[in-house]
Amino acid sequence: MKRITLLTGILLLMVTGSFAQSLSPDKILGVWFSADNAMKIEIFKSGNTYSGKLLEAKFMFEADGKTPKKDTENPKEKLRSRSRQGLVHITELTYKDGKYINGVLYSVENGGTYSIKGELKGPNDLETRGYKGVPMMGKTFKWTRVH
Repeated sequence: MKRITLLTGILLLMVTGSFAQSLSPDKILGVWFSADNAMKIEIFKSGNTYSGKLLEAKFMFEADGKTPKKDTENPKEKLRSRSRQGLVHITELTYKDGKYINGVLYSVENGGTYSIKGELKGPNDLETRGYKGVPMMGKTFKWTRVH
């Protein structure tokens, strides 16, 4: 019984790994909703890397629900007056061996900069992880493609 369980686990890992590598790197392109529907981003190609633009977020608008908040937490004073809406907050994401790695994530909520990596778990399922230093100490976000 243990042997069957082990073989099943290995088979699942092989299928998942081969799925990710069988996808074109550009399959990440498009609009994505976070699992909690708190954010909507657009992933686009920028040269040989991928970037992400913030389209909607619960922290994007003032109390009236219409006026976009400013990037007030930005460490660069001259950027604090720009709008959060449409802000490119993911840059330099590169594709290698079925995964997206070495990206930079800018958080409009606190002005911090983090590393980001990601992986397509299916054609409409994206998982990203933002972290400082060690990925194990980061936070995972699950995304669903918007059709």
